[in-house]
Amino acid sequence: MKFVVKAWSNGKARAGVLQLGSCPHPIETPALLLTTRKGLPVFIPPDHFPSLPSPDSLLFHVSPLHFLEGISLKAISNIGGLHPLLGLRDHILVAVPRDSIISIPDHDSTNRIGASFETPSGRMLIKPAEYMEMISSMRPNLWTTLADEVPAWASEKRNKASVERTLRWLDECIISNSKDGAVFGSIVGGSRVEVRQSCAQEVSRRNVEGFWIGGFGLGESMEERNPLLSAVMDSLPEEKPRLISGLGLPEEVLQGVAAGIDLFDSTYIYHLTLGGFALTFPLERIVTQITKYQPNSDSGSDGTKINLKATMYRKDTSPIVDNCKCYTCQNHTKAYINHLFNVHEMLAHILLEIHNTHHYLGFFCSIREAIQEGKFEQFRQKFVGSRREHLFSAALSI
Repeated sequence: MKFVVKAWSNGKARAGVLQLGSCPHPIETPALLLTTRKGLPVFIPPDHFPSLPSPDSLLFHVSPLHFLEGISLKAISNIGGLHPLLGLRDHILVAVPRDSIISIPDHDSTNRIGASFETPSGRMLIKPAEYMEMISSMRPNLWTTLADEVPAWASEKRNKASVERTLRWLDECIISNSKDGAVFGSIVGGSRVEVRQSCAQEVSRRNVEGFWIGGFGLGESMEERNPLLSAVMDSLPEEKPRLISGLGLPEEVLQGVAAGIDLFDSTYIYHLTLGGFALTFPLERIVTQITKYQPNSDSGSDGTKINLKATMYRKDTSPIVDNCKCYTCQNHTKAYINHLFNVHEMLAHILLEIHNTHHYLGFFCSIREAIQEGKFEQFRQKFVGSRREHLFSAALSI
């Protein structure tokens, strides 16, 4: 694996290029990992993958937990790993054991010898040796070590125990590694700045190709998150990439980029699509003006998205976003998607996820361009300011 930082903006925000030997396409960062279930996006059929922006759409988050039932690890290994099994030979598969859709940290356990996860098969205890067997069989391009994540409200004793356990598992995973993909060391520490800093320093001393920052999106506020992110980022070498889970909202992504994060693992698109919401915020490199909010209790709009289940779109013959190049906007209208939701057709979610994926990948492209121009902070402030204006106007209309 090779990673090079190409540009910096406003201190810590950075744009780089990630190249994995088995993938012919370099990935520009900051970048988004697309959520999958059983290795494939939830609603997008494989024949529509080419319609997504490439190579931005080649990064897939895969949870090894999804393969604990059904096909055996031996069968996956005999096939040649997940790439040929899924028919995704040119994609980059990133194995992160945290399943952001259903996984809940077990913060009550004190004497665990493995990581406890909520899986499709129920709660299961995964030992480092068992996890490494999964990695060896699945052969992802990149994988993170096991982590004992705790929510923001965990006690100081439980928090320190989670760090000690995560470091122990990290060492066990490294020892058992058979060189299947690039390994990212896991960093935890809950809501304690000094504990997160200590954990980051310890992980940075290990022989890892990058870092996975866990324990976010588990109860901390955005205000609490800034010093935690700073403590971690300041303790890590600049030449290695950083991946984070749990930051999905546009404002949270911008917060992570400002701190120096390169890769984001998020279920934001999945949950939007599940709820019938379509992303609509502008994708200009710098948001130059704030569109005046038009109060409408039926629109479901908050300045970044609209609710296509709303009755007001029943006769709307326009695309979700004018001039959008995605398959959905090029071929279908809001009225048609609204109709599909009303008759409970799965095609509604398929078309909506295609658009949301295309749009959010465009958001990341805009972020990279702003960093390369040295204007990331301006981009961030104008985007957040526009969002606040919409929310404030919405509150006044109630």
